[in-house]
Amino acid sequence: MKKITKAVIPAAGFGTRFLPQTKAMPKEMLPIVDKPVIQHVVEEAVEAGIEDIVIVTGWHKRTIEDHFDYPYELIMRLQESGKEKQVEIVKGVAEMANFIYIRQKGPMGNATPILNARNVIGNEPFMVLFGDDFIVSRPKSRARQLIEAYEKYESSILSSMRKPSPEDASRYGYAAGQEVEPGVFKVSDIIEKPGAEKMPSDMAIISGYIFTPEIFDCIDHMIKNNMVGQGGEYVYTDALNLLRERGQDVYALEIEKRKIL
Repeated sequence: MKKITKAVIPAAGFGTRFLPQTKAMPKEMLPIVDKPVIQHVVEEAVEAGIEDIVIVTGWHKRTIEDHFDYPYELIMRLQESGKEKQVEIVKGVAEMANFIYIRQKGPMGNATPILNARNVIGNEPFMVLFGDDFIVSRPKSRARQLIEAYEKYESSILSSMRKPSPEDASRYGYAAGQEVEPGVFKVSDIIEKPGAEKMPSDMAIISGYIFTPEIFDCIDHMIKNNMVGQGGEYVYTDALNLLRERGQDVYALEIEKRKIL
């Protein structure tokens, strides 16, 4: 079994829900106290053992690349001023992982940035975390829970939580399936934003996944055959359903002790 050492972070969206704040600032760079959201996401992944962070960006997201860059001139200025604590903070951000940047290309949808990372990921399982939201879970992070579930089932793993309210049925994708152990479901179908009348269960899919590399062929097949999903976009949940049809198992893991931010 191959160890998971790579994470893909899609970060090319325009952040229209947060306008006007995101007109000039990427939503991933919105601060939570003294750190941008995406840094919290990266720190979670690194703590769980991820070594390579692949950030899929757009032309308007240069500040994300700058944030994780190694600012030699700033470090020298801080050292000259005797600000060693600040030096360690700045260096720590740049050195916490190997950062790889890809400019997003292709049609609209959250499946596209995943496919864009194919040449970097290769034939390995990998994690996907979104750069504009994160989940706090203590003492074991969401990323660690996902990796442990993958090591047990050796299949694609989806973060999930119970959201039985009909109001949530238009906000989340939902998984149908059989509970194989407490909090773990073998998925038989995934419906993106099904609406209250078509909710297959109370297991809502939230951000954070581990995918096997076969997901790339499924996304590629969708795009080549114009298999558009919700809103005329290419969505990863449709690729997962195709993956299941091809004989691969998919599991939904209820994230324990979580708080979504």
